[in-house]
Amino acid sequence: MLKRLLPATAALLALSLLAACGNEADNDEAVDPSTGASTPADSESDEAAAATACDYPEDGSEPAKPVEPPPAEATTTGTVSGTIATNVGDIAIELDAGRTPCTVANFLSLAEQGYFDDTQCHRLTTEGIYVLQCGDPTASGMGGPGYTIPDEVDGTEKYGPGVLAMAKTSEPDSGGSQFFLVYADSGVLDPVYTEFGTFDEAGVALLEEVAAKGTAEGGPDGSPADEITISGVTVE
Repeated sequence: MLKRLLPATAALLALSLLAACGNEADNDEAVDPSTGASTPADSESDEAAAATACDYPEDGSEPAKPVEPPPAEATTTGTVSGTIATNVGDIAIELDAGRTPCTVANFLSLAEQGYFDDTQCHRLTTEGIYVLQCGDPTASGMGGPGYTIPDEVDGTEKYGPGVLAMAKTSEPDSGGSQFFLVYADSGVLDPVYTEFGTFDEAGVALLEEVAAKGTAEGGPDGSPADEITISGVTVE
């Protein structure tokens, strides 16, 4: 299934917060309502309260690499720091599990299983939208993990420089493993692509250098002129 970015107009290129309800007892303790005594907080209950149910249904295709889907509950919260290591330099990333828990859980799962290791970023666009697209081990734009992930969008997505987002088809909830990094304003895109993190200014500058060399085909949409390979994705 082709994972393409769809612009807002056809003329352009194809393409918890957890509330802490308690009392004046220490945050690490809970009060037994029958005795008034303080008891250690139930950390397992806290974790369960933080979990988000996620659906990762099979999509009928063969995985581009052998991989297992993430657990059906996402428990990571807050932000997660990581690095996308490439042959042209490292890109520091921050993943927003608070806003997009299912997407981040999937990305972390794929990274931990080595799904992104030794894969090419197969697509670069240099007109209308400005992105480098990666995450397909086949480097064809057709590969995925054999399952799909839910969209996590709210309509405020802007796709400015430094945004890390999921690629998908025109169908809802059709993302999988392919993601794109935005190196210049691509706000013409409809707000249907999950923004699940950011990358720093140094990473933006790195992609600007990649884009300046153009595509292998010579047009504004194709594989990078210089092959971009991800050696691995690590997270803290």
